[in-house]
Amino acid sequence: MSESRTLDVQQFLNEQPFSALQRVIFGMCFFIVLLDGFDTAAIGYIAPSLITEWGVARPALAPVLSAALFGLAAGALLSGPLADRFGRKLVLILSVLLFGLATLASAFAGSLDGLVIWRFVTGIGLGAAMPNAVTLMSEFSPEGRRAMIVNAMFCGFPLGAAFGGFLAAWMIPIWGWRSVLLLGGAAPLVLALLLVLLLPESVRYMVMKRYPAERIRGVLRRISRGAEAATSFVLSEKEPATGSSGARVVLSRPYAVGSVMLWIAYFMGLVIFYALINWMPVLFGDAGLSPRNAALISALFPLGGIGAIFFGWLMDRYNGNKVIAAGFVLTSLSVALVGMVAGNLALLVVTVFVAGIIMNTAQSSLPALAAGFYPTEGRATGVGWMLGMGRFGGVAGSFLVAELSRMQMSLSGIFLVVAIPGLVSAAALWIKQMAHPQAARDPAALPGPAPSH
Repeated sequence: MSESRTLDVQQFLNEQPFSALQRVIFGMCFFIVLLDGFDTAAIGYIAPSLITEWGVARPALAPVLSAALFGLAAGALLSGPLADRFGRKLVLILSVLLFGLATLASAFAGSLDGLVIWRFVTGIGLGAAMPNAVTLMSEFSPEGRRAMIVNAMFCGFPLGAAFGGFLAAWMIPIWGWRSVLLLGGAAPLVLALLLVLLLPESVRYMVMKRYPAERIRGVLRRISRGAEAATSFVLSEKEPATGSSGARVVLSRPYAVGSVMLWIAYFMGLVIFYALINWMPVLFGDAGLSPRNAALISALFPLGGIGAIFFGWLMDRYNGNKVIAAGFVLTSLSVALVGMVAGNLALLVVTVFVAGIIMNTAQSSLPALAAGFYPTEGRATGVGWMLGMGRFGGVAGSFLVAELSRMQMSLSGIFLVVAIPGLVSAAALWIKQMAHPQAARDPAALPGPAPSH
């Protein structure tokens, strides 16, 4: 540092141990994603209480269950360009505040229409928060461990979904369905305060936007004292022309095919996830399982996302596109198998849990893949648009199973159809690999200039 006063930010992050500041960022981003998972599962457990309290028919709950999904899509699509323009921290704090306040308001809804509105607003906040959490964490991670760190953070979603289901099942009989929403609203408000006090802006974003060197140095100094002597900062990546919007980067010729393939892969993955998480209790009940066993077995499915850490490790060492594509092929096989073993309770428990591990591992790895694919100038938009487009897959998955049930398709037939989108996701990632060849990365070779995609 005494010879050169210009500091390459990514090279600096690559060379330092994972600091206390980076652990704080990881923890806060993890809890943002966990709250998204909690909200996703909890609303399904609230639905029976709404039927009882308000005397509504089951079909009338469809807007309540889908409103947040549309909000999630809108929030993700809008927040990416905003974060690429105004910064990750500001958009993240406002997003967490929004979904916290909207969830609290949902707890006091007096009608189905009011609940639909607040669920949509909640979805906007959640949809805006998740891609920015992924982006911020990726921009504070060393390249050789980026996928593993982001995937570990993203494990908060399936863990939150499983936790939300178990907690709602415990709280609702004691305090009623509103208690779940009160908890789900209070937690983000506490988290928003911590974000204001503790969360720094992305150093890569600040360099890209040419923030004062003193401000950049102040953040890097909290990672290591080695940054104190630097007077200027650079990024070792091929950047688009200064002033390019995030949307232009994502849709530009070097990134367009990869962007579309990421959208397809994430969309199809969420078709499977929401089809199963929303309908497995009903399908297993129709197959003869007791309501209790159907609910408990279904709750094992989102719990399986912890395998994403292993996939992140693989992605940091091998070809990320091929690793996740293989995961989606295995997803298709395991989901199809669930429908074939429903008559054997012990085998069903094991198969649902294994299918959940594989499916959630592949799906949870896509944000890390997207974050590594885009440059800083378009990263938040790229990740946000992938998550936003994918949310419509959640809507499609819910309607898909409803239509298959209406056609009186057998249980094994339904799971066979739901398995097909996994093959589509795998094919999309192979096309992305062919359009934007990604070589396996050697961690020993890092740091260095980031390869163009």
